[in-house]
Amino acid sequence: MESINWSELSFGYIKTDCNIRCEYHNGAWGQLETHTDEYINMHMAATCLHYAQEAFEGLKAFRGKDGKIRIFRIDENEKRLGSSCDGIKMPRLPKGYFREAVLSVVKKNARFVPPYESGASLYIRPVLFGYTPQIGVNPAKDYLFIIFVSPVGPYFKGGFSTNPYVITRKHDRSAPLGTGIYKVGGNYAASLAAHEEAHEKGYSSEFYLDAKEKKYIDECGAANFFGIKNNTYITPKSTSILPSITNKSLMVLAEDLGLKVERRPIPEEELDSFEEAGACGTAAVISPIERLDDIDNNKSYVFSKEGKPGPICTKLYNKLRAIQYGDEADIHNWITVLD
Repeated sequence: MESINWSELSFGYIKTDCNIRCEYHNGAWGQLETHTDEYINMHMAATCLHYAQEAFEGLKAFRGKDGKIRIFRIDENEKRLGSSCDGIKMPRLPKGYFREAVLSVVKKNARFVPPYESGASLYIRPVLFGYTPQIGVNPAKDYLFIIFVSPVGPYFKGGFSTNPYVITRKHDRSAPLGTGIYKVGGNYAASLAAHEEAHEKGYSSEFYLDAKEKKYIDECGAANFFGIKNNTYITPKSTSILPSITNKSLMVLAEDLGLKVERRPIPEEELDSFEEAGACGTAAVISPIERLDDIDNNKSYVFSKEGKPGPICTKLYNKLRAIQYGDEADIHNWITVLD
């Protein structure tokens, strides 16, 4: 392994020792196998390439002060992948395969888990897709599950720091009753144009309103939104939003800290009343929002006048990170510690 400067890692791909794979043929999954090849030999008419029959997940492993490796909420990622498979007509993995594959790929690549306090972690990427060669629009008959890992740094360059976002009305991430509740690649492809436009204007990411009425808060780029006011953690409820495991965890921690929690539709005008706001997900954990600009209406919602994360965002971020690294007790049984 080349010498890695752990504290300077970006959120990108680095080759590791191996990946885990499993194939589906004739109505049944095979066995999990270890591969060192990073490439896939695939037919040009593969279903996933033409009709986007694909789903993926993202989770992380952390090295604690005690040197032990901890993985966060494996079972929740397994459930969500299963839901995505159901949503786009792919076969679910057999019970136990997902957990076994996660533990195996992390153990086999343990030397790539960054050291404690480096600011880096090991990103785990499971992906499942159909690859039967076909021209008609139908579910594939053959599938491949792969899980690989890569050490990563913070998703945003500044780490836990405030970022500006911009509302987009030109683009929708997902329609109500569409695929927004599933973690499938097509949702991310649909966000690329808006994301590039936001970057060109100097923003960290785009911010979506609901696709139907353009009245309610939807998502922050590829992350869930939450706002804080009157000692209450408020996050949108919608049939087009991906159920974030990080957001789900933050809601529990907010209650632990004595906050009320509300999951409900949030009209755009309510943004004016939030004391703090953030985007949350596996990659960034929490990205506190400095301000949210509505260029179309020449308006700006400011959540951090000093450009610093607010006190509740900071408490939630520190609490979740402490659990992930083993610095605080895991009272909710979210952590799997490797032997």
